[in-house]
Amino acid sequence: MFQSMMCMATAGEERTDVEDVGAEYGLALAPGAKRPDGWAYRFPSTNTTILYHWSSTLCDLEPLNPSDPATSYAMHLDRPPAFVRDNLHRIHVLVLNTGHHWNRGKLRANKWEMYVGGSPNHNKNIAAIWKAKNFTIHSVVKWLDAQLPRHPHLKAFYRSISPRHFFNGDWDTGGRCDSTSPLAKGSGISQNRSEDADAEGAVTGTRVKLLDVTALSRLRDEGHISRYSIKATQGIQDCLHWCLPGVPDTWNEILAAQLL
Repeated sequence: MFQSMMCMATAGEERTDVEDVGAEYGLALAPGAKRPDGWAYRFPSTNTTILYHWSSTLCDLEPLNPSDPATSYAMHLDRPPAFVRDNLHRIHVLVLNTGHHWNRGKLRANKWEMYVGGSPNHNKNIAAIWKAKNFTIHSVVKWLDAQLPRHPHLKAFYRSISPRHFFNGDWDTGGRCDSTSPLAKGSGISQNRSEDADAEGAVTGTRVKLLDVTALSRLRDEGHISRYSIKATQGIQDCLHWCLPGVPDTWNEILAAQLL
């Protein structure tokens, strides 16, 4: 969605007048890291900054032993990311999202340990991954809603989950999405509720708006990268990420319409 927004704002061209201001937000490449925690670009002609911060779970992550390079991390399910807390006063439009990185493999690989109330989580009701994700979404939206009166300039959105389209298997078992026919399974959406019930439930009764992209994106199974990625692996297709130009452009058009 960030890449799409940048392409739309620059007409897909290199712009010498666009400034890389990531360092102003602490978004620098850390030693040994493959990429920074995000990017920020300023358009001086309109004094507009488009910023993306990588927070795959929307949890605050805190090293349990800061002096140990191999430390595990407290994954605070009830705390928003420190970056959001520290920079909220600088933001005029905020779009939050989390979803596909909530799985046991990601938690083990990143050495994340669930914490609630500043202590390891022992509540079995939120120990399951899907329950922990839902608890976190509700927690961060509730926190954000409570901040809005202090930031009257801020428009806040929670974006619903982007659907996957693996057919006849999953990403590592031969799942495919190599259709070339748009809207092959229909072109209409008839339900009145979001397909992302967790997202819809979290924003209900708050001033945070739902940016609902799930159902409309589910109609576009041919819009994924499929087998055409730069580093394509035989037998593995990418049916999660989207081609650009493509479906995320529509998400940004819907966002823009809600900002008018």
